[in-house]
Amino acid sequence: MVVGLVETAVPAAKSTVSSAVKKPTTLSLDPIINVARGDPTIYEQYWKKMGDRCEVVIAGDEFMSYFCNAMNLCWFLLPELDNAIRTLHRVVGNAMVDDDRFIVVGNGSTQLFHALLYALSSPDLPEPINVVAAAPFYSSYPEETKFLRSELYKWAGDANCYDKDEPYIEVVTSPNNPDGSIRGTVVNREGGKAIHDLAYYWPQFAPITSKADHDVMLFTFSKATGHAGTRIGWAIVKDKVIAAKMVKFIEVSSIGVSREAQLRAAKILGVIADNCRNPDLKGENFFEYGRRLMSERWGKLREVGMKSNGVFSLPKYPRDYCKFTGEYTDSNPAFAWLKSKEGLNCENLLRDESKIITRGGPSFGVDSTYTRVSMLSRDVEFELLLERLAAIKGTVNGN
Repeated sequence: MVVGLVETAVPAAKSTVSSAVKKPTTLSLDPIINVARGDPTIYEQYWKKMGDRCEVVIAGDEFMSYFCNAMNLCWFLLPELDNAIRTLHRVVGNAMVDDDRFIVVGNGSTQLFHALLYALSSPDLPEPINVVAAAPFYSSYPEETKFLRSELYKWAGDANCYDKDEPYIEVVTSPNNPDGSIRGTVVNREGGKAIHDLAYYWPQFAPITSKADHDVMLFTFSKATGHAGTRIGWAIVKDKVIAAKMVKFIEVSSIGVSREAQLRAAKILGVIADNCRNPDLKGENFFEYGRRLMSERWGKLREVGMKSNGVFSLPKYPRDYCKFTGEYTDSNPAFAWLKSKEGLNCENLLRDESKIITRGGPSFGVDSTYTRVSMLSRDVEFELLLERLAAIKGTVNGN
């Protein structure tokens, strides 16, 4: 039996770790807990309470054409989604979306990442352009870069170690996956280009300190709202030539993006923006709800960590002023970056002693004393995770 642990909906009422540990859950029948993935079901209960406010009705004769707007550079982008994306970013204040910026929609941010690698590389270079990211980096970047065995680009590893006098693309994730740190570019050399992945730069995960203003910025519907199955991501791009090359990549690889999915995303983003601007509307502000849930979960996890006798530790994050909330807030990352005591393989320790499946440090370019744990699972799964972590003694070798 495997329990998928990458999803969650924390209850509104605060509960202590001690009660979570003492009270058996319905999943305590010795299952394997899988918290290696990042499936964001944490918000299911919120969206269930929203009722029909997010419903979308599509008639049989709608969306027959490939085209949304043949005059727009991104001809498959639904105008409603373009407007909803720009509106929400303006409400939250986490990214510049002036009218001179181009919005490119994709089938999730994964497709957009591939589109950017294509758009930022050049067939005129004698060798594939190097792609780097500072460790610990998102574990899928190496695989995605290598997957097509492209002659345009190649994975070149940790940006901290990059010393080649060659063109490069640096991928910057901020807040970072897996460790939640706030990042900037590392290499900073002539001939370099950057992709800024801001999937987690939303108020439930981190203080919004400024409007991000980079040449290329990636966002994803899955992490912003929890709707991973809709498969919508978007890029905010300054350069028209780069945006056009991205559009061409998506045109060739999938002939656009589902308009049904775009309409659903537009509707949900619009509901979130309306609730942020109009507190009297039905339903709690989504970002306040998400921030409270994540804060409660991190509080419980840190309490367990303090009682672990040094078996594992967690990063500490500085408080910062959030312009969205108007107060100083903590970072509550989507993933916990656990470090085991010296000499222990953290991934193996959790798997062998507590049947907790995680994603180990080597996948992120660092050593095996680290492992990543999703904080986004459903309530019952998260409470069982706490129960298991509290029971770890570090007696299993784990090497």
